[in-house]
Amino acid sequence: MINSEFTQEKGNRVLQENLADLVAYGKLFISNPDLPKRFELNGDITRWDKHTFYTLGEKVYTDYPSIS
Repeated sequence: MINSEFTQEKGNRVLQENLADLVAYGKLFISNPDLPKRFELNGDITRWDKHTFYTLGEKVYTDYPSIS
């Protein structure tokens, strides 16, 4: 398993070149709760805001929109 700010393109390349069996997209899933659908549709990727991780208040990491 590999992880560290991978894009869809970089993740696919790592898998195709057999450099890993799995690519983890942890932070991208926080800011894109529908990440597999976005990858499927080549949709825009929302960047995460690390200041909202694991916090309370008006804006938290659960406020990111889903793709339509």
